[in-house]
Amino acid sequence: MTGADERHVAGFTVSRETFDRLQEFERLVVRWTAVVNLISKASVQDLWQRHIVDSAQLLAFCPKTARTWLDIGSGGGFPGLVIAILAREKLPDLRVTLVESDKRKATFLRQAAQDLHLDVDVRSERAEAIEPANADVLSARALAPLADLLPHAANHMKPDSVALFPKGARFAEEIADARKAWAFEAAAHTSLSDSEAAILEIRNIHRAKQD
Repeated sequence: MTGADERHVAGFTVSRETFDRLQEFERLVVRWTAVVNLISKASVQDLWQRHIVDSAQLLAFCPKTARTWLDIGSGGGFPGLVIAILAREKLPDLRVTLVESDKRKATFLRQAAQDLHLDVDVRSERAEAIEPANADVLSARALAPLADLLPHAANHMKPDSVALFPKGARFAEEIADARKAWAFEAAAHTSLSDSEAAILEIRNIHRAKQD
């Protein structure tokens, strides 16, 4: 790959093919959002930074040995489809599964995956209704407070897995609240899309011992 064919996304150097696929995904989201509420109308103008870059940065925290990634509450494909696009080049052995209970959004995810030639699994169910996934990586973006995400993570992760949750400026409060019922290791990484936000890297999740 020559320099002329390289592009940059969220700190990653990617091929022109990968970059073009991300741009095509951006166009699909805009087109479908006019009919299905994939993202807020207000964020359409800043879709690349607020949604694509915000999603793409999660791949930096994916272990190189990971083979399965479970994205719950996938909505418009953030971060799930963005991760699948990047993984096609960066981590070709990574299998991405998207869980989205809204039937219309799940239809979009399947159609977008087909249009973008992505080999992903789309499950149009609630995360609590599917069998434990034993995923190497679990993600959820703009789905629920951390305290409500941890039961899903505990159910679908292996002991050595990692959960990745993009969170807003009040992420420290969410961590403190979640610790009332859960014990876990948490690292907060400053978000590339918002300096006040963070990517929470969560490991070793267990129910907290009650006094």
